[in-house]
Amino acid sequence: MKVIERNDTPEARRCLSAHELATLLVLLQTPVEVRAATEDVLALREAGLARLVGSEPGEARFAITDEGNAVLRMLDAG
Repeated sequence: MKVIERNDTPEARRCLSAHELATLLVLLQTPVEVRAATEDVLALREAGLARLVGSEPGEARFAITDEGNAVLRMLDAG
């Protein structure tokens, strides 16, 4: 099991919006294509809760990270 270290900097402690939480739940079910990415997906990426996967053109997608999964587990949603 991978241990996730907490980042308690002020930037890391910001609250997620309802849209960002909903987007995190969507990413839990299936990766989102880059061209369909919203500002919420980009905000999750900046927060380290989503990452870019796939390197081929047309294959790149955003997916949830271990940290994103941890957030959902804390909310009992993942």
